[in-house]
Formats: sequence, C-alpha cells, structure tokens
Amino acid sequence: MILAAGRGERMRPLTDHTPKPLLLVAGQPLIVWHLKRLAAAGIHDVVINHAWLGEQIETTLGNGDPWGVSIRYSPEQTALETAGGIANALPLLGNDPFLVLNGDIWCDWPLESALNWVSKTPTPADLRAHLVLVPNPSHHPKGDFSIDPQGRLSPHDPPLFTYAGLGIYYPELFADVSRHQPSALAPLLKDAMAQGRVTGELHTGQWMDVGTHERLKALEQQLC
Repeated sequence: MILAAGRGERMRPLTDHTPKPLLLVAGQPLIVWHLKRLAAAGIHDVVINHAWLGEQIETTLGNGDPWGVSIRYSPEQTALETAGGIANALPLLGNDPFLVLNGDIWCDWPLESALNWVSKTPTPADLRAHLVLVPNPSHHPKGDFSIDPQGRLSPHDPPLFTYAGLGIYYPELFADVSRHQPSALAPLLKDAMAQGRVTGELHTGQWMDVGTHERLKALEQQLC
C-alpha cells in the first residue's frame, strides 16, 4: 500500500493544484518511482489511498499497467490519517502481512527485502509490525523508536532512530480501528511495542522525507 492521501501543506503552492505524490522529480511523479521499484522487486499488487485531488492520481496512474503493477484505489472523502487510511483499505489488502510506503519518501531500502522477510518469518500470534528505521535527519533529531538486541522496538529507550515511512504490517494491528474514521498510527504502534509485538531494522542507505520545497529540490539534484 502507498499512502497518498495527505494535503501536503508544507509544499504549497505546488500542492494547491497537484497532489504531492504527483510532483515531478527528475522528470516523473514521485509516486512513479515507488511503482517502478515495487515492480522490480516482484511486488505487483498495489493499493493507493487518496483524498486531496485524488482524481488526479487515478487519472495519471490508471490501473498501473505502464509500470508493471496492478493498482486498486481506496478513496477517502477526507484524509483518515495513517491508521485510518490503512484500516479503510483492509478489504483490498487481504489477510496476509502487507508492505506500506509513505508516498512522500525516497529510500533505497531494497523492497524485495519485504518479501524475503515475510517468507522467512513465521507468523507468530503476537507480531503486529516490522518497521524500517533510519538515522535521524536534521529535521527530526529526536527520532522515534529504538531497537533492542532481539530486534524489538520501543519508543522510550535511547538511542532512538526515525521511522522511515516503510513497514510491514499485519491486519490484526488495525482490528479495532473503525473504517471511514480518522485514526493515527503512532498510538497503535506504541501499544503494540509495549507488548513486544513490533520488530524493526536500521537502514543506513539513502533516505529522504520529501516534505519541503528544499528537500524536493535536493532529491531532484540527487536523481538527475
């Protein structure tokens, strides 16, 4: 699932008429970079949620065939936040673990690692998510979560790293989230972490939260 429902306030005025995932980076929409990498990794079934100017996303991407993927859409009348958007899309995502990517990030974490992780990891009854973390960027110096020696995550014990906007999620994490209702992801994750139900890994390669004009320009320069 690619999360693409945000308004992109910090990217205005660009996002006044164009949804943030469709902003061009090195000649193609940011979300298309995701689609190409997913297809190359062998992940072909994609769900995209949208709210602000969502019809532009559907018109531009269609069924995904030009990029070797099959896209289904989960429209939202108003943005449901991260957990709400995922919960709303669960009927399209099925009963197995699924990969979630923020539509406004750039990361070279190998997406095939998600398939490898799922295939090699038993499905314990208590596991709810596996998150990719990155070293803290200058705009988020305090980080989000720590990793213990067993790979379990915590929001408390330093050193803390930043959630990359990439994760593998189990549908059970969203069992108590009502469809069509806004719901934040962080409280769900923190509750699951308190029960030892979230694992993670640290990625030290390239990563960028493309959330400002400056970072969009920096990514453009990096990819050209």
